[in-house]
Amino acid sequence: MKWHFTKMHGVGNDFVVLDGVRQAIHITPAIARAIAHRQFGIGADQILLVEDPSHPEAHFRYRIFNADGSEVEHCGNGSRCFVRFVHEQKLSGRNPLKAEIATGLITLTEHDNQTVSVEMGQTRFNPQDIAFDVDGLRSTSCGQDTLWHLPLANGDEVNLSIVGISNPHAVQVVDDVKTAPVAVQGPLIESHPRFKNRVNAGFMQVLNAHEINLRVYERGAGETLACGTGACAAAVAGIRRGLLESPVKVHTRGGDLSIAYDGHSIIMTGSATTVYEGTIDIDALLQSIPAQVLNP
Repeated sequence: MKWHFTKMHGVGNDFVVLDGVRQAIHITPAIARAIAHRQFGIGADQILLVEDPSHPEAHFRYRIFNADGSEVEHCGNGSRCFVRFVHEQKLSGRNPLKAEIATGLITLTEHDNQTVSVEMGQTRFNPQDIAFDVDGLRSTSCGQDTLWHLPLANGDEVNLSIVGISNPHAVQVVDDVKTAPVAVQGPLIESHPRFKNRVNAGFMQVLNAHEINLRVYERGAGETLACGTGACAAAVAGIRRGLLESPVKVHTRGGDLSIAYDGHSIIMTGSATTVYEGTIDIDALLQSIPAQVLNP
């Protein structure tokens, strides 16, 4: 079973993109883990699968699988790569495109300078909407936002803004992202039992009213060089707290993103880059990986 693939990245957040329109693709968690593995497979933060839509208003459906094999609702950097992929592979010349994701429809536009803008869809701030159990937790009002004081297993307590942008996000403000305890607090927040579906943990440093530095520890992938929905969540949280004003330039370790927020809709703009194309033998890949690696 051989699949043609394209390797892409959005400001360093890297993807294996698969055309499920012109070839038969069936992804299991084990296959996603194998493809994403950086020693045994191709290597990627996420696998993107482009398919025919089921929604009557969508031009395509696209699905996202994390490096750990779990399927997630949305990926901002991946959505920009999705548009470039569809156009470069000549699956469609439509611009803008409407894509069906797990939580609804998003609209994407490719520009002449090879950047892509994405209308990111519904934004939510109710803890119940992202399956966050706040029973008994202390909270503090901050501008239009609510900060939740979450104790961690290592004894730390963090003050989090909760933002749902298809994916769930928990954002905290730090003095300096370079010294922020991402490696320690990131996994403790991501897998905290109060987040039923886990959460993406954002660490935001405010530089001025229109500029931030950001690091994100992502569900199922660990810290990545960039996170598109995480950039949106951080910008929105900062605006609601009164720390930021739209538009916001978000500096990630992989590059910059621009986030515009009017209180209702979010538009994210950034680059999408094709690195190379290839063919992978899935059967040979699965047979070559030790069982303890494939099924941890």
